[in-house]
Amino acid sequence: MTTRQRAAVLGSPIVHSLSPVLHRAAYAELGLGEWTYERFEIDEAGLPGFVAGLGPEWAGLSLTMPLKRAIIPLLDEVSATARSVEAVNTVVFTEDGRRVGDNTDIPGLVAALRERGVEKIPSAAVLGAGATASSALAALAGICSGEVTAYVRSPERAAEMRQWGERLGVDVRVADWARAAEAFEAPLVIATTPAGATDALADAVPEHAGTLFDVLYEPWPTPLAAAWARRGGTVLGGLDLLVHQAVLQVEQMTGAARAPLAAMRAAGEAALAAR
Repeated sequence: MTTRQRAAVLGSPIVHSLSPVLHRAAYAELGLGEWTYERFEIDEAGLPGFVAGLGPEWAGLSLTMPLKRAIIPLLDEVSATARSVEAVNTVVFTEDGRRVGDNTDIPGLVAALRERGVEKIPSAAVLGAGATASSALAALAGICSGEVTAYVRSPERAAEMRQWGERLGVDVRVADWARAAEAFEAPLVIATTPAGATDALADAVPEHAGTLFDVLYEPWPTPLAAAWARRGGTVLGGLDLLVHQAVLQVEQMTGAARAPLAAMRAAGEAALAAR
């Protein structure tokens, strides 16, 4: 039986991370009473030293910004999924001491959509162009048969999204942010922007809205998500993504065949409601 029973989430800022709530709920449900999951405020400069100091009791790490790319040189192996977007959010320490990196955001996004009946779509739109947008494109590579339109604010961001599209095998068309309301004509819209960025678009939600995946979970609902729900559209939020990617992390770190999705989601909802 393994003695690896410690895990944690690293990042900066990290104080509001829900990951400890989700992972601890999973441990309780799985009967892993000896397992611990903490959070550590770590920036890019402090990451190498922190990782070097971890002992054999460590099972894995969750990584948030700004560490998803900084961790890569410190790993022995990186999955093809993580390589595809140059971002690692999960590190598993093997019994022989190797550090293996993966990205559970991408399959987590796909799993969250599948749970709501979205498995294959003819086209999609992405609002924003950053690390989460590239993960969205990677997820869409497997479920979208046609064009993905990315709405961005600058020529530099436009070029980045075109490059990601080429790399991931996604047919990406780029449009100016001023036309972002046109995104709502797509059957699936993934909003990857910071809080407040889409608020002005809430009044533009069409009468027959499709599916909106807004990756924010605080504050929730966003004005856009609330307007979408009022129009009868399907709405997914950041907690859906967070829970589904955490399910995969728990399974990888603990070796559990199936992490308790319902218990993890309930814990996340309760924690957000208490804030």
